[in-house]
Amino acid sequence: MSTDNAAHIAPHKEPLLWLVAIAFFLQALDSTILNIALPAMARSLGESPLKMQSVIVAYSLTTALLIPASGWVADRFGTKRVFSWAIALFVLGSVLCALSPSLQFLIAARVVQGVGGAMMLPVGRLAVLRSHPKGDFIRAMSFIAIPGQVGSLLGPTLGGWLVEVASWSWIFWINVPVGIFGVFATMRWMPTGDAIAPRKFDLVGYALLSFGMVAISVALDGMGGMGLGAAVVIVLMVFGLASLASYWMHALRVPEPLFAPVLFRVRSLRIGLLGNLFARFASGAAPFLIPLLLQVGLGLAPMNAGMMMLAAVLGSMLVKRIAVQTVQRYGYRYVLQVNSVGLAMMLATFGFTSVGQPQWLLLLQLFIFGGFNSMQFSAMNSVTLKDLDGEFASSGNTLLSMVQMLAMGIGVALAGALLTGFTEMWQASPHKSLQAIHATFWAIALMTLAATMVFSQLDKDEP
Repeated sequence: MSTDNAAHIAPHKEPLLWLVAIAFFLQALDSTILNIALPAMARSLGESPLKMQSVIVAYSLTTALLIPASGWVADRFGTKRVFSWAIALFVLGSVLCALSPSLQFLIAARVVQGVGGAMMLPVGRLAVLRSHPKGDFIRAMSFIAIPGQVGSLLGPTLGGWLVEVASWSWIFWINVPVGIFGVFATMRWMPTGDAIAPRKFDLVGYALLSFGMVAISVALDGMGGMGLGAAVVIVLMVFGLASLASYWMHALRVPEPLFAPVLFRVRSLRIGLLGNLFARFASGAAPFLIPLLLQVGLGLAPMNAGMMMLAAVLGSMLVKRIAVQTVQRYGYRYVLQVNSVGLAMMLATFGFTSVGQPQWLLLLQLFIFGGFNSMQFSAMNSVTLKDLDGEFASSGNTLLSMVQMLAMGIGVALAGALLTGFTEMWQASPHKSLQAIHATFWAIALMTLAATMVFSQLDKDEP
């Protein structure tokens, strides 16, 4: 960056941080406020609350698909223009969600929201990176992450309150004034970020990778909520796997692939990505399942359920403060293996909840689960990126973000498929919904244990 350019953007630094913080707040609020409203949305749209996973999968899959292209798009059109487009699309998607007359319309609206969400955070981080010196970047990122924590804290309670006093559509309407302010603030305060000549984009590789992710995710979702036949599911799965295999072979022979195969020579990155994938299948499904357990299984009102979810958020925020010290003391392999077992055990305890259970015990379960979940994410993300530097740092971070969103979407799709299967199994039971939710928690708890085998490949004294 030239001295003149640095001087040009320096006065805008602090407003820029607040601006990107708005994007973090919107994203965190939307992701936590939605889950608590799913049962009310299902009733309004005439759907089963156990088959609403497509609303989450549509957003997370769209985000996963577009994250790899976000850097190229920002270089091609400029960070200011792309960031304002991203917020505007997120607001448009929110309006469409609020006006949705059917589940199919809502899923399409969530795709529009996902397009905006996929560009907001990566491009916002990129703008901060380009306008702050390296030594100041960590402080800047820490500052803009705080509103994200506030959004996570507000989301469950605000969502439950809005559903009770107004309607579920208001969980989307509240994004509109914040988003409109974000668009105007972007035009006023964000550095111009003139378009630069982007590197050649691997369009063929991107198409192969995208089709593979979509086919596999839709196949898994089709086993639950979308009602696809077994033959269609199998065909989609086969073509999805073939597309992913084709991408890998394509990446090995082109000079500038989307993700260079040489990235995977970094051992900690390989293990971290696989561990993220398997661990997030389960922990990514939990924010979808827990509100169903509280409202559909245990019969709590949305407001009460939202207040209960605060225990998990507080547990998560508390453990974040000690995560670094814990890893430094015990090492990555020990922490991730022990924590994976602890996370699986906490997920399994939700399979033993009952209507007459003391509320303090459920709050304790949620608090401890939030702590284990937070430690898992912090340690997994850190071990994945810790050995990357130079040109690999950006690609590795993008790949990790994509895997995280993809794994969350697949986890929710798997949870939906399991709920559908277990509900059909206990069709004649008067408590089929609670039994199906319990069995799904046990299944995803077992899935979490698969991550321990991946993390066992870390060195005992992994630095």
